[in-house]
Amino acid sequence: MGKRIDKILSEKIDGFSRNKIQTLITNGNITLENVIIKDQSFLIKKESTLLVKLPKPRPSKLIPKKINLDIFYEDEHLLVLNKRAGIIVHPGAGNYQNTLVNGLLYHCKESLSGIGGVMRPGIVHRIDKMTSGLLVIAKNDMTHNQLSEQFKNRKINRKYICLTWNSTNLKKGLIKTNITRSKVNRKKMVVCDENLGRDAVTEYQIIKTFDLKKIIISLYECKLHTGRTHQIRVHLNHIGVPIIGDFVYKKNINKNYLPIKVKENVEKNFIIPKRQALHAKSIGFFHPYKRKDMFFESEEPTEFKELMSLLKKN
Repeated sequence: MGKRIDKILSEKIDGFSRNKIQTLITNGNITLENVIIKDQSFLIKKESTLLVKLPKPRPSKLIPKKINLDIFYEDEHLLVLNKRAGIIVHPGAGNYQNTLVNGLLYHCKESLSGIGGVMRPGIVHRIDKMTSGLLVIAKNDMTHNQLSEQFKNRKINRKYICLTWNSTNLKKGLIKTNITRSKVNRKKMVVCDENLGRDAVTEYQIIKTFDLKKIIISLYECKLHTGRTHQIRVHLNHIGVPIIGDFVYKKNINKNYLPIKVKENVEKNFIIPKRQALHAKSIGFFHPYKRKDMFFESEEPTEFKELMSLLKKN
């Protein structure tokens, strides 16, 4: 009967997803007994020699730039850093010099995986510009592939904290809805039917609730079971607890009901800069080379601490 070439290679090459293998095949990087195979469904019917040629990443035209990086952990294979709000993870939309990638190119020199492409070297996953928190960066292709597989198989442990308007009646819960890109606004994601978009699962629990008489502000912890674009922002808005400072999914509420100092703080730190009150607090993964579980946790950002301090007084 034989076995598909893409299936054989994905089983034999550790750390490479089947999609990555299929791309290598269609790009002519696989040879069978000196013959280039470009058909992903080609059947191997007998014991044969397969040669895999890994293409070198195209040289980047990005300029390394010294940026203060809050690095939590680093070894020769990967690093974990805490991104502050306001920094874009990778270049795009006219910004090619002041991104996290520019800072990584300066810090890591030539030691970044090329799998993310010319514009995204080392980037395994991302968080939004105005969201802060922990990211894991790959320094070589094998690490990148292994971490990508963990994300794909939902083995990465990621928790976020956020400050929201309102609160639910439930102390904790699970939001399971599909998410797709809006047909009206392509920069916006929306909840959709099961037969559309991609499945998205967010587990949440209330940590603290601040009742300001006419307005409630809540501190939530959210665990991502999937990693869809804007997932937490979309899901929490869907259940009626939009994140403070998120103008994409919820217009600003009437701040006149807030105590003066709380109102000033919210405007200065979240509303005016359009900084979502969302922070990637912790991340856990299996280190591909050290062969052990790694876990990192960050403190609440200064903006969070200041606002919660004011809320406690009120």
